[in-house]
Amino acid sequence: MNRRVLAELAFVLAFSIHGWAQGDVTVIRVGAFPNITHAQPMVGKANGWFEKALGSSVKVQWTSFNAGPSAIEALFAGAIDMTYVGPNPAITGYARSNGEVLRVIAGAASGGASLVVRNDSGIQKPEDFHGKKVASPQMGNTQDVALRAWLKAHGMKSTDKGGDVQVIQLANPDQLTLFVKKHLDAAWAPEPWPTRLVHEGNARVFLDERDLWPQGQFVTTHLIVSTKFLREHPDLVRKWIAAHVELTDWINGHLPEAKKMLNQQLQKETGKGLNSAVLDEAFGRLQVTYDPVRNSLLTSAHSAFDAGFLGRQMPDLSGMYDLTLLNQVLAEKGKKAIQ
Repeated sequence: MNRRVLAELAFVLAFSIHGWAQGDVTVIRVGAFPNITHAQPMVGKANGWFEKALGSSVKVQWTSFNAGPSAIEALFAGAIDMTYVGPNPAITGYARSNGEVLRVIAGAASGGASLVVRNDSGIQKPEDFHGKKVASPQMGNTQDVALRAWLKAHGMKSTDKGGDVQVIQLANPDQLTLFVKKHLDAAWAPEPWPTRLVHEGNARVFLDERDLWPQGQFVTTHLIVSTKFLREHPDLVRKWIAAHVELTDWINGHLPEAKKMLNQQLQKETGKGLNSAVLDEAFGRLQVTYDPVRNSLLTSAHSAFDAGFLGRQMPDLSGMYDLTLLNQVLAEKGKKAIQ
């Protein structure tokens, strides 16, 4: 575990201990990232959507993470109860615990990740990545696995696997800083960072990840819960899912207002909001959804296994999803069930 993960986990533990010492109020501790691909938690934080839906007897304690592996470590440590997270950290966490620690209970976003290259990096085609420095948010996170799978598909490997492409794990804001300084050649990142790299880091989109998937759909973010919390508080989890579905529909039906709220929250958490052009362009590369796009996860799992993140044997992921509560909510709202 690197220093950033340890620091984030220590922060979470400190606040989670404080959070539970609040009398009879039930505390639900939720993780999320300050990214556009986490639209529901960002907008939900900004307008208090979940707090209103859960009522005054429930307190929502939010924790912000840079990338998925940190959130999974916090879930393992019992420091959070559920989190919005990408597929590959969830897969790794599920496999590590032999399917005991977590379940996927809803989707959040499809799309919204790209491979971006610096305009003066000399990269024009895949083969030009030989000898280059390419960033991903964190070792084993969803974009890191996607990058390694793409390199392998084009006959390349990272230096830690005996190849000549230097894959560097950097928080998304740090990627932008190093692009400007010309210390990075490329990055695979979630929105809004690819668009910010284009507008602020002299870069261009080399590959929109949607182009690699059928119908351009693949899970970028879904909602997972600890099995302990799901077992002990199913009614609370159901209320959260209902609020999540309603918020998803609200965002899609009120995009201008939703994007404004999301941007305000990004500014609050990262210190800088997005101009309207960046916001619109970034949001245009993803779909806000409660569908976990289940079929894409197995492909991601095989990529993670090939990259060495899932041990010596491909894990059985058949029990990873529990969409029972989601489908109950959808049925009540007259919506089609998710398989």
